[in-house]
Amino acid sequence: MFERKKMGVSTDNIHGLVLAVSSSVFIGSSFIIKKKGLMKAGDNGTRAGSGGYSYLYEPWWWTGMVTMIVGEIANFAAYAFAPAILVTPLGALSIIFSAVLAHFILKERLHIFGVLGCVLCVVGSTTIVLHAPHERTIVSVKQVWHLATEPGFLVYAAIIIVMVAVLIFYYVPRYGHTHLIVYVGICSLMGSITVMSVKAVSIAFKLTFGGSNQFKYLQTWVFIVVVAVCCLLQINYLNKALDTFNTAVVSPVYYVMFTSFTILASMIMFKDWDSQNGSQIATELCGFVTILSGTFLLHKTKDMGSNPSAPLPPPPPPPPHTNSSTTTQNRSLDDGR
Repeated sequence: MFERKKMGVSTDNIHGLVLAVSSSVFIGSSFIIKKKGLMKAGDNGTRAGSGGYSYLYEPWWWTGMVTMIVGEIANFAAYAFAPAILVTPLGALSIIFSAVLAHFILKERLHIFGVLGCVLCVVGSTTIVLHAPHERTIVSVKQVWHLATEPGFLVYAAIIIVMVAVLIFYYVPRYGHTHLIVYVGICSLMGSITVMSVKAVSIAFKLTFGGSNQFKYLQTWVFIVVVAVCCLLQINYLNKALDTFNTAVVSPVYYVMFTSFTILASMIMFKDWDSQNGSQIATELCGFVTILSGTFLLHKTKDMGSNPSAPLPPPPPPPPHTNSSTTTQNRSLDDGR
């Protein structure tokens, strides 16, 4: 029912690569612009991390939002040409732009190991690009619907919904302001469902522009509704994460979790690795681990302080020396008295 294109250089993968890289530039920049808007809004009203929405009146936040939308449109188009296992890991490039801009604009210092992390992200992304599987041939959105309603993916979607509900109603009120994983977890879990739906809608647009109208099918509109609901939820909790925690920490952690869940969802739904051999899969996993290593470095450098090159403080002075024999003798005299 589904066919894969033959291995080799794929024009569709190249188109997807260009769109994905462009998306990373815009999205990485949007993190910084939105953070700037959230900071200004927090000075004039209730912070987003405290449940406020004053950022909606801040032009900087809307500029960042528009930048993110442009990036997401490019990302949206990339999924129409290339598999999720190629497009999603390239989001690591947005971390690089975000970290570098945060260093210069928000004065969030980028340590030398952060630079090494950026290099690792680029190397890992290149490895995945060179060994990514090719997109399967799909001629109707009904084929995507068939994949989405198979038992394996339905079980996955049900687990994701339960986990998100538990995070929102139990963990957010208790640990949302102190544990980054709560806000980012909600965004990442829902993000995997969003990407699968976005891929379906992007395929529908691609086929429609090619002359085969896909918007006459109910399934296309169901995917669109899922995308809208999931995106609104992600935006809300991503704003809370950005307003509460350091941008250079939010970006890599969000990327690692989001990419991991998205690749898992794509494996279950689209079966991306069915057409590849063991060495190709192993190479892609190595590339992904390299990217994770880079994001880990970007994360840990923030634990080194805002000025890692500053000298360490001098050690505390030693306690005054006490002559044990003199002390014993004094105690004996006191007892004799």
